[in-house]
Amino acid sequence: MKKLSAVQLKQQALVFSVADNLEAQGLKELDGMQQCWFDVQYHQFPGSLLLRFQFENEEALALAEPELKKWQRRLSAALLKKGVVLKDMRRHLVFTTEGPEA
Repeated sequence: MKKLSAVQLKQQALVFSVADNLEAQGLKELDGMQQCWFDVQYHQFPGSLLLRFQFENEEALALAEPELKKWQRRLSAALLKKGVVLKDMRRHLVFTTEGPEA
């Protein structure tokens, strides 16, 4: 694996802090949420960023689905505060039952 540059390390720290904050809020507010995880290609940041809120089952996922837009806006706002603009917030956060190992 290639070493990350100084800029990519800053991007990584930014993504981790935003993801950790959203995960903490999500665990409090969304029943059945287990964790937040993400994929990102730092050389294509922020366009490649995809956060996933993982739920324990389909039922919990279905109950949380109406809240998805609110959480997408929260992600966009949190990144904007850090100076990162998302062109289309809907592409960067999804709800799922799949874990990172899937």
